[in-house]
Amino acid sequence: MDAVIEKISEIESAATSIMEHANEQKKALAKEMEERTAAFDAQLENETEKETEKLKADMEIKMNQRLKKQQDELQKILEAMEKNFEVHHTQYAKELFNNMIKE
Repeated sequence: MDAVIEKISEIESAATSIMEHANEQKKALAKEMEERTAAFDAQLENETEKETEKLKADMEIKMNQRLKKQQDELQKILEAMEKNFEVHHTQYAKELFNNMIKE
């Protein structure tokens, strides 16, 4: 009977040891997963930041190109208006004078 009790005690001790080892492995795996998750989050945040900066730079380049194009177009319009005025300024002055004296 003592041998049976001793064997049961050994089995219980072994089972306890196995359970403790399993709990340690479980904790180690949980810690590893937490570290991997943190590393993944950091990497994702870094990649997102880089992509955001790239998009921002691209948008700024496009905006500056559009602004330059609009400035060039405006300059052409102003030059055309000045040329038109130089050619027709006498006519405009006469029309303005005639409109003023009619009233």
